[in-house]
Amino acid sequence: MLDPLLTFSDALVSRVAGSGAGLVCVYPGSSAQRTATLWRPGVLVTSEQGLPPDTAVPTVLPNGSHVQAHLAGRDSGTNVAVLRLEFDGPALPAPVAPHSGGLALMLGAAADGSPTARLGLVHRVGPAWDSLHGGRIDQLISLDARLSGQDEGGPVLDAAGGLLGMSTLGPRRCVLVIPAATVDRVLLPLLADGQVPRGWLGLGLQPVSIPTGWQAAAGLDAGLMVINLATLGPAEQAGVLPGDILLAVDGAAAPHMRAMAGALGSHAAGMDVTLRLLRGGTPIELPVLAAVRPAA
Repeated sequence: MLDPLLTFSDALVSRVAGSGAGLVCVYPGSSAQRTATLWRPGVLVTSEQGLPPDTAVPTVLPNGSHVQAHLAGRDSGTNVAVLRLEFDGPALPAPVAPHSGGLALMLGAAADGSPTARLGLVHRVGPAWDSLHGGRIDQLISLDARLSGQDEGGPVLDAAGGLLGMSTLGPRRCVLVIPAATVDRVLLPLLADGQVPRGWLGLGLQPVSIPTGWQAAAGLDAGLMVINLATLGPAEQAGVLPGDILLAVDGAAAPHMRAMAGALGSHAAGMDVTLRLLRGGTPIELPVLAAVRPAA
């Protein structure tokens, strides 16, 4: 009779070995190390956070050879960075969408290019969400697992070997998965233009509580106060003033920064939006032509 634990262990070893050829180790800093995934022939995907602006990135292939990858584009909204590399490897597993939970296998690359693996549980699955930098993430997937910085950016597989997406460290070092659908959606604009266009108003905002006497007129008890404006930016040219309290964008309430970021996604770039503001206790509306957010 087969030992189920031994069978399970052998299956994990086989899966890691079968995926290792698509993993590379990248050195985005002088001593930093993280994992990049060969998402398609000649194209690497890794975590954008903490990545320096250098265009040439030292890379260690699975066979241990050292080459240079070149930064093609980055998007802080979805935490995806794309690098070009003259290297072909095996195809990734078929993406899984949507995901409902279970075991998750996180793969990474060690300093010599050999594969690493971590096993965890899907802690939470939720609907699509907006990041603080305005990126739309197709599904919330958090893992009950530990992830080191050097493994961040590697692929995450489900129990059947399907591709969940890319691993990343979220707030308070919680482990999140950027879904494969999200990576695929931003890949083409990053390869073509180096960035994903998103709406930009040129506003510096601070969450505030709305004074009790103004709440009836505002229809909210919290908003975002304008503390500074980009010189000749869209908001300044439209007549927004420091001290105004932003209440809504195109009718969608913006009581906090995440809601504001979601209202200015890629759909808003180059489009007219209507801001509802509270100025001296009086609600006003101003049309603003949203520009494309400047590259970081």
